[in-house]
Amino acid sequence: MNLKSGFLAAYRFCSQPQVWPWLLLSTSILLGIVSALLTWHWLQRRQGRRPNRRQPPKKTPWHSMAAEQVLSELGSSLQGLSAAEAGERQRQYGLNRLPEIKPRSAWLRFIGQFHNLLIYVLLVTAAITLSLDHTLDSAVIVGVVLINGLIGFIQEGKAENALRAIRNMLSPQAAVIRDGTQNTIAAERLVPGDIVTLQSGDKVPADLRLLKCRNFRVQEAVLTGESLPAEKQAGAVEQQAELGDRLSMAYSGTLVASGQATGVVVATGVATEIGLISTLVAKVESLTTPLLKQLAHFGRWLTGAIVLLAAATFAFGYFYRGYPPTDMFMAAVGLAVAAIPEGLPAIMTITLAIGVQRMARRHAIIRRLPAVETLGSVTVICSDKTGTLTCNEMTVGSVLTAEQLFAVTGVGYNPHGGFQLQRQDIDAEQYPVLRELARAALLCNDAALGEANGTWVLHGDPTEGALLTLALKSGLEISLEQEKWPRTDVIPFESEHRFMATLHHDHAGHGFTYIKGAPERVLEMCTKQRRNGEDTLLDRHHWQQRMQAMAKRGQRLLAIAMKADSDQMRNLNFADLETGLTLLGVVGMIDPPREEAVAAVQQCLAAGIEVKMITGDHADTAEAISAQLGLDTDGGVLSGHQIEALSDSELQRAVVDINVFARSSPEHKLRLVTALQANGEIVAMTGDGVNDAPALKRADVGTAMGKKGTEVAKEAAEMVLTDDNFASLAQAVVEGRTVYDNLKKSILFILPTSLGEAFVIIAAVMIGEKLPITPVQILWVNMITTVTLALTLGFEPSETGIMRRPPRSPTEPLLTKLLVWRIVFVSVIMVCGTFGLFLWEERHGETIEHARTVAINTLVMFEIFYLFNSRKIENSILNIEGMTGNRFVLLAVVVLILFQLAFTYLSPMQHLFGTIAISAREWQWIVAVAFSVLPLVEIEKMLIRFVKANHAGNIQRRNGGAK
Repeated sequence: MNLKSGFLAAYRFCSQPQVWPWLLLSTSILLGIVSALLTWHWLQRRQGRRPNRRQPPKKTPWHSMAAEQVLSELGSSLQGLSAAEAGERQRQYGLNRLPEIKPRSAWLRFIGQFHNLLIYVLLVTAAITLSLDHTLDSAVIVGVVLINGLIGFIQEGKAENALRAIRNMLSPQAAVIRDGTQNTIAAERLVPGDIVTLQSGDKVPADLRLLKCRNFRVQEAVLTGESLPAEKQAGAVEQQAELGDRLSMAYSGTLVASGQATGVVVATGVATEIGLISTLVAKVESLTTPLLKQLAHFGRWLTGAIVLLAAATFAFGYFYRGYPPTDMFMAAVGLAVAAIPEGLPAIMTITLAIGVQRMARRHAIIRRLPAVETLGSVTVICSDKTGTLTCNEMTVGSVLTAEQLFAVTGVGYNPHGGFQLQRQDIDAEQYPVLRELARAALLCNDAALGEANGTWVLHGDPTEGALLTLALKSGLEISLEQEKWPRTDVIPFESEHRFMATLHHDHAGHGFTYIKGAPERVLEMCTKQRRNGEDTLLDRHHWQQRMQAMAKRGQRLLAIAMKADSDQMRNLNFADLETGLTLLGVVGMIDPPREEAVAAVQQCLAAGIEVKMITGDHADTAEAISAQLGLDTDGGVLSGHQIEALSDSELQRAVVDINVFARSSPEHKLRLVTALQANGEIVAMTGDGVNDAPALKRADVGTAMGKKGTEVAKEAAEMVLTDDNFASLAQAVVEGRTVYDNLKKSILFILPTSLGEAFVIIAAVMIGEKLPITPVQILWVNMITTVTLALTLGFEPSETGIMRRPPRSPTEPLLTKLLVWRIVFVSVIMVCGTFGLFLWEERHGETIEHARTVAINTLVMFEIFYLFNSRKIENSILNIEGMTGNRFVLLAVVVLILFQLAFTYLSPMQHLFGTIAISAREWQWIVAVAFSVLPLVEIEKMLIRFVKANHAGNIQRRNGGAK
């Protein structure tokens, strides 16, 4: 048939009146889909372009300016603003709160579930079948689409709430001085220039430049990542100082740990540091996962192939074979329905949900379903230090006396642990100076430590909590010692004199004064040292040399001394303590790495996953912790100011070799994650503070801490670790790899069935036969039998050695050459068996319904036997574990056989699907033919293993020869 006659035939076909309704219907549906796509795209663009009403002003280095200059710049004074001036500034700067971003509506999220090319093909197919009066077929197709959409909508989870969580961190009230009078107002009414007073327990209501401080310390871990509260001062600091070193500033959302202060508001709302993080979180775009990218690419490729194949089949049957157009449209519809794996979205969703449940048992809560699979492809884990790799609980790691350096075991405030000398356990009672130092640490202390529900809880300063734990490890009882040596007087710690002193008397009147403080300050006050139970002349050079070595290990040092001749003293005076003290020792404290985190880091490194530490803490502390974790620090430590000096391309090169990044701000963390992703890495980021939120959102798998993590971090993350343990992340990677393996197995199982059905229809058209399977029967196979069986592969356990293989490449296609070959190979087997039995039954005089019933049951039995093959992609299943290792497989086989018996023999099912009862003889043929797929695929696996082993052996021999 030439081209001209083909066009004439097409024109005659389109001119038929009975064809016009479905042409108009299909055209209107296509136009509706295009309109929906354009509307969807416009809404997404509009939502992304929505501007902030108020942009944060240019940042001023308030921390480096003198207090008088700051007040002058802001037009304020210690008497505060007038009510009129405050009102005017309120109109200028707006309320001291962060803008609330309206989340995407549930309707838009539901519509988004149908934004998929395969779904569009199914909808057009449903429209065509409806126009041809095949109402049942059309209803089943639409039902399948709606079911998939509902599953996706339900599993998508709650919308992004990170910005709302940040807003909730702001203080509700503030003590402000206006018109010379102190009042309490709503914190959202603060304006730049307001004078604010703070005391212990307050939440800082805005960014403040401090004017006066008294023993003022602020817990800033949520912004800087530092374990210890920062000691603040009123004096200016260097302009280049990092956020954690700006001691003259107090930032919105942080918590006052002790002392009092007065400060002037320099920034409110989005202009604060926490507001800048809010802006960063709003700007950061969450990345799609590798699997979703692959599925989108696969969907486009498959859609194009299906449309071309259906069109070619229609053209061949109508123009060459002379089939009626209606019959050929039904054949094309059948082919499209057969080739589209309708159950794949449901299988993917449910397999991911199974992974979610497994991870929950391992203390990892998944907030966004696709993150499960992404974990399996992670190539780099960027981890915050404080609270993630470490406990966020200060611990005394060593005690230096004049004679020995003791190591202290145990982590955190839990007093399980003890003392070691030259790596040998010792009894603290055998060393009087160690015992006396522990008593001094206990008594010169304002903290309280207690056990609640199996967890040791600190009330007070983390440093003092670490000292109480040290005393408990030495065998002292807190309440007993406090009762035995009650406190008579105290000089509290203040930054001006940098020590704390307490006076104690026992019930017989004997008195002691204990002092703890900064080593350099306490050493100035000491003239003696305790050695061999006696007080000897202080050897300053010895102490300074040993303390320098402790500081290089990242430990924070605290000196402890005493004054024995205090029997007659009833009050402490600075003059009495300036000299004549006896130095007991120096303790070295650090927030140590979790013991299980050390093992987890090594497990990740063995699995080919790089681990990088990104922290706001000091470089020496970060380097010391990384060494204990076993991270490679040969590349050195990159600090925040060095990161700022690098361009994006320079940073991309730097992140390859450097594993430790210190003094990192939220912007730095975000740049580091982005740089790694630009290098093609799949990045997991862990963190617990507000400062981690932008990087958590940007990362492929943001992971927040569940116990001590802020709500901001949790809402920005895809996953939350309920035990705050890095080791749980390593276990989640195992589950992620298992989920991806199981998804591949499901795809490897589903696609041969879909292609087999399509090729059966094509073969029938090619040789001029009736369709062996109707469209509605195909939907039964695809959505009932195939999904039922494929679901069981989601319960497959982890493969042996799953964490000894490298992460899969992000560019690796979903269907590798091996999988494509397997799909084609199995499809050919299924086509030959199914179509062969269909022709056999027809040639022996059976009705078309009888032959189709045999064909559809043959296809299902092929699936049952091939399901066992699919449990292992390359390894053999011809063993006990391979045949019975997944009880869900056996259960599904039983359920499916019952389904097929109902499908074949129940009258309502026969009416719905066009089947009839068949005899036992037909079942024998069906089982015998379908069983062939199991040995054939196992032989193919054996050949593949042989070829791979031979290839690996050749490479090994070549490498050996080269050496």
